[in-house]
Amino acid sequence: MKVAFLGTGLMGLPMAQRLLAANIELVAYNRTPEKLAPLQAAGAEIATEPRYAIRAADCIILMLTNAAAIYSVLLSDTSWRALSGRTVIQMGTITPTESLEIRDAVVSAGGEYIEAPVLGSIPEAQAGKLILMVGAREDQFQRHLSLLQNFGPEPRLVGPVGAGASVKLALNQLIAALTTSFSLSLAFIQRQYIDVEVFMEILRESTLYAPTFDKKLSRMLDGNFANPNFPTKHLLKDTDLFINEAKAAELDVSSIKGVRQILHSAMKMSFANDDYSSVFYAIKAWEEGRWE
Repeated sequence: MKVAFLGTGLMGLPMAQRLLAANIELVAYNRTPEKLAPLQAAGAEIATEPRYAIRAADCIILMLTNAAAIYSVLLSDTSWRALSGRTVIQMGTITPTESLEIRDAVVSAGGEYIEAPVLGSIPEAQAGKLILMVGAREDQFQRHLSLLQNFGPEPRLVGPVGAGASVKLALNQLIAALTTSFSLSLAFIQRQYIDVEVFMEILRESTLYAPTFDKKLSRMLDGNFANPNFPTKHLLKDTDLFINEAKAAELDVSSIKGVRQILHSAMKMSFANDDYSSVFYAIKAWEEGRWE
């Protein structure tokens, strides 16, 4: 099998490198060509246009920013016409509605489509320990399982196309909600002049504890949000996607709208490309009367 990897950003690059390490023949395309240099150095073929990558491959993996990027890269007229007889595996974060629409476009071109969005960040991508939520038929899942296992040891079939995208949005909503809630508690503890480590010791002993709290604690205390595994702008994008889908499902989204406001504030404070733990500073800015 020859794989075309479209989208080699923060997550796409280490995922593509996993395939090369497994001696899988790879052709890569990225809208920012400079990001392809590490893959080229490792032996990947580089495509200057997405249609060239698609034509050269049996399977196309998408790790693009959003649905608009997928339409631009995969479903432009020249690329769409090259999909016949090929499998598309969509691994980024989009809505189930978007995933179903893209599936229909791929199938109408004579291709096959499954989704396998991932949970985890750069360290998990590098180690092949991502959590994969696959939306596909059982036979499709089994045929592509060995390929997907390069990214995570136990890909899970969660239902048909749309189900994987739904689970991923639900999980990313929790990332946003947990991080902002923890940030608020941490800011409150500091405001009350309580030793943060005392608070953390109690939290770690409780059923309220989530490992992400310790992963983000040092960033928050040090104000070091550079070199992100997941930038604020991407979490805001995913939160917006969740809100839209949840509203369509007639769910009350009042609580996550507050979280979105905090993420938006972090963006206005120039943390768009920094780690999403920067919401801690957005909350502290509100506390100090600087939050708009």
